[in-house]
Amino acid sequence: MLITLVTIFPEMFPGPLAHSLTGKSLGKLWELKIINMRDFAPDKHKKVDDTPYGGGAGMVMKPDVVHNALKYALSFYDKPPKIIFMSPRGYVFSNQTAKELSKNQNGMIILCGRYEGIDQRVIDHWRKHHKLQEVSIGDYVLFGGEIPAMVVIESCLRFIPGIMGNSESVNDESFVLDLLEYSQYTKPAIWKEYNVPSVLLSGDHEKIASWRIAQSKQITQEVRPDLWKRFISRK
Repeated sequence: MLITLVTIFPEMFPGPLAHSLTGKSLGKLWELKIINMRDFAPDKHKKVDDTPYGGGAGMVMKPDVVHNALKYALSFYDKPPKIIFMSPRGYVFSNQTAKELSKNQNGMIILCGRYEGIDQRVIDHWRKHHKLQEVSIGDYVLFGGEIPAMVVIESCLRFIPGIMGNSESVNDESFVLDLLEYSQYTKPAIWKEYNVPSVLLSGDHEKIASWRIAQSKQITQEVRPDLWKRFISRK
């Protein structure tokens, strides 16, 4: 899978993505291309933003600069990739979204905004002609789209065959069935005044599986009643 990032801070990448399982598989099971939006600014100062029409605080990213950067990014793909703009206005990214994106063999282009946002006209154009989607990682605002882009990439890569050491891990994680993950334990069996639950030491895999399901349900009910409600409604 080829993932292309369009940003004004190319030095932020690959960042954390160069480490652990994502880093080990980079260049083998997935590729990362970084495009600096400033390279597409027509003036000698490489200006990518300007004041907003109608007044107001902050600056807005220029439509011509963003458009030309995206056009260049698109040239690396033989077939149309998914094009994502990281935005607080977008639909909220989820585990299911990550799974769906990971199945797209054509890859992704992720546009990272900054300042007060991007001129709406370029968003409208790319939505109309290239099916751009606005995606949010939650109901809060960051300085830019680079960190959210890393979240999306890492979450998607977990579903690419061969990246995870144990493919079963993906199916046991939180949110897969609208349930949070059960509690995990390792050696030693006794630490301070805490003991590992005896069922996990029993060797009875049926009982362990039942215990884990019960744990997931209990934790979800207590911590995320919204998820629990969704889980119940699926039955």
